Amino acid sequence: MYLPAAFEMNRPEALHALMQARPLGTLVTHGPDGLDANHIPFELDTAVGPHGLLRAHVARANPVWQQAADSEVLVVFQATDGYISPNWYPSKPEHHRHVPTWNYAVVHAHGVLRVRDDERFLRGLVARLTREHEARSQQEKPWKMGDAPADYIDGLLKVIVGLEIQITRLVGKYKLGQNREERDRLGAAAGLAALGNSDLAQAMQQASPRAGN
Repeated sequence: MYLPAAFEMNRPEALHALMQARPLGTLVTHGPDGLDANHIPFELDTAVGPHGLLRAHVARANPVWQQAADSEVLVVFQATDGYISPNWYPSKPEHHRHVPTWNYAVVHAHGVLRVRDDERFLRGLVARLTREHEARSQQEKPWKMGDAPADYIDGLLKVIVGLEIQITRLVGKYKLGQNREERDRLGAAAGLAALGNSDLAQAMQQASPRAGN
């Protein structure tokens, strides 16, 4: 990934926070048929290893767990993004030296994929993922695995396979206008906020200006 110094994010806590806030990762692999991508919700365990451990599951019918086992993989976590109009920059009328761009925040997690094809691992993973995302849904009575018949859950666990990715490298790119004048960065943030893109607007408002290209 092209990474100008102005947009580099290397604070582990910030990278982990993005991954946990946007857990649907794009798992990129290279198998016998070439490049492939699968979109999978991941659990991040920050306590394992220097960069953390990713856990997930896929359908047993999905060939990725056989084709990519024990190989290097990439998982892309994409946060908020949006189009930036030059008209939002207060300096634009002064010299008109602006063009459109696209701002975003993304984390690339590199690692080696291991297969975990055992019922205990899968049951624990599914239970944790369920608790996490049911809590996020803010329902008065969150769904839990025990709400479904035991034999139904047992049957579903047999048709999925677990994955673990020990993260060996994290690369973060936060392209939030840090290389621009503060008034232009904040002007673009206001433009996004007016369109309802409050997540990206807030991220840009909080971004620290840095030198770079």
